[in-house]
Amino acid sequence: MTPQKNPFPYAQDNKRYHTFSYALKQRFGRKVCKVSLNAGLSCPNIDGTRGRGGCTYCSSAGSGEFGGDPALPLELQFEQVRRMLSKKWPDCAYLPYFQAHTNTYAPLPRLQELYERALALPGAVGLSISTRPDCIDEEIADYLGALCRRTYLTVELGLQTIHDDTARRINRCHTYAEFLEGFRLLEERGVPVVVHLIDGLPGENRDRMLETARAMAELPLYGVKLHLLHVLRGTPLAREYEAGGFRLLERDEYVDIVCSQLELFPATFVMGRLTGDGAPDDLIGPLWSRKKLVVLNEIDKELVRRDSFQGKYAPIKAGAFNTNSIDGELIYK
Repeated sequence: MTPQKNPFPYAQDNKRYHTFSYALKQRFGRKVCKVSLNAGLSCPNIDGTRGRGGCTYCSSAGSGEFGGDPALPLELQFEQVRRMLSKKWPDCAYLPYFQAHTNTYAPLPRLQELYERALALPGAVGLSISTRPDCIDEEIADYLGALCRRTYLTVELGLQTIHDDTARRINRCHTYAEFLEGFRLLEERGVPVVVHLIDGLPGENRDRMLETARAMAELPLYGVKLHLLHVLRGTPLAREYEAGGFRLLERDEYVDIVCSQLELFPATFVMGRLTGDGAPDDLIGPLWSRKKLVVLNEIDKELVRRDSFQGKYAPIKAGAFNTNSIDGELIYK
């Protein structure tokens, strides 16, 4: 049987979607490893500014289970990870990633100090910052706009869903309109934005998840991260699940939804993630998610089965950053 030719342009292997590793290799000409850092910042959805308790799915680590120890200086956090990575990739560059909690939720001088320290780390070629869209104001956006003209920068905005009723149910404490405002502040300054989405949220069916994907396909994004909803011990979501409040996605359902979302996203969107990692000791479900490579392989196989690829049904006038530029410039397509 003759293997099908890969119809997808943004790939150097058999992938039919635009991987983050491919985008970084095109940009820097070599392997780039992302290093999660924990700046010890909080979140307006925890300290009472917007809400209490955080999002119902969020652990006490604020999505930073795989990041550094906030009690340690950034430099030591980085060095601990760098030593491990350098054994496998001795010549790689590094991308410091502020992951845990909300990493624009501090006075600007504090943020400037953190970001500049990260950029000064040995081998650092840029910066990724994860935050909430309601924690972007004009002052912070101005600084980030200046920063992205100096270095490779992506700002990751947690949205999860465009549906405000779902956002209320998971105690997100911001609206879709607020997301669009935060995105606007960054987009107007040329800051590349990556949006986080969660598939399998309580009350959401396949149609709703695809509606969120269609809405994102209309925006000039740099990329998207797709997460599978995990239920972790000790969270409000765990209590809701154990009380029978919702069901978790099966693997085949998730694969189908992800592939259908990929078909809607423009080919230029960099896909930073197609599933998620739940801390093994705290994971209640879905237990099939522990086999991450199996999930990714099933996504690859389903795209081949469909004879499909990222962007197959993308809107003709969809806006997206052109990420295939070798010289490092980010320009609108």
